[in-house]
Amino acid sequence: MFLRHALKLVIAAALLLAGTPATAAAFPVSEAQFNEMFPSRNAFYTYNGLVDAINAYPAFANTGSETVRKQEAAAFLANVNHETGGLKYIVEQNTENYPHYCDASQPYGCPAGQAAYYGRGPIQLSWNFNYKAAGDNFGIDLLNNPYLVERDASVSWKTGLWYWMTQNGPGTMTGHNAMVNGKGFGQTIRSINGSLECDGKNPAQVQSRVDAYKRFTAALGVPTGDNLSC
Repeated sequence: MFLRHALKLVIAAALLLAGTPATAAAFPVSEAQFNEMFPSRNAFYTYNGLVDAINAYPAFANTGSETVRKQEAAAFLANVNHETGGLKYIVEQNTENYPHYCDASQPYGCPAGQAAYYGRGPIQLSWNFNYKAAGDNFGIDLLNNPYLVERDASVSWKTGLWYWMTQNGPGTMTGHNAMVNGKGFGQTIRSINGSLECDGKNPAQVQSRVDAYKRFTAALGVPTGDNLSC
């Protein structure tokens, strides 16, 4: 009995060192704060869906000091705020863009249809290759069923976190690495939409993201850090 108990303690300690899955208690934004940040959000974007998705990426908003963790949460949510109009929109509003997101040069093509890979979810996931990569990561066939991203809140949040945690986009680092390594909020903008907004291409869009980041860091009681713009 003693040995069994000791073994349990060893396993528990190992799991603690490895990093435990995120929970509502660990995520540095409470449900009340989330609701205040997004007062007009679509009911589709649930707080529980977000917390469930975070379990797939325990390092998200859970790396570094308390200040860094809150800054990363604020940075992610600020970009989400911009991409979705304050979590109002689940899908891209400009339907004329829909047929443009099929890269026919990919060997798997666009089995759901040429116009099926438009922006969806908190980071507005788009392009057939991104749907395939995100789906492969989670063991979900998003290439053939991209509509799951607009119908399942947990899947939708997971695609946003997948991009944030693993994709450089047009930048040189992921949004996660930008925040935990002190590169600044501006680098997160570059990784998400830098080719269209940064380096003076659309300063109003950049400012929209920065303004949201300032609001959210203030709500969480932390400084913004440097390098806010791109």
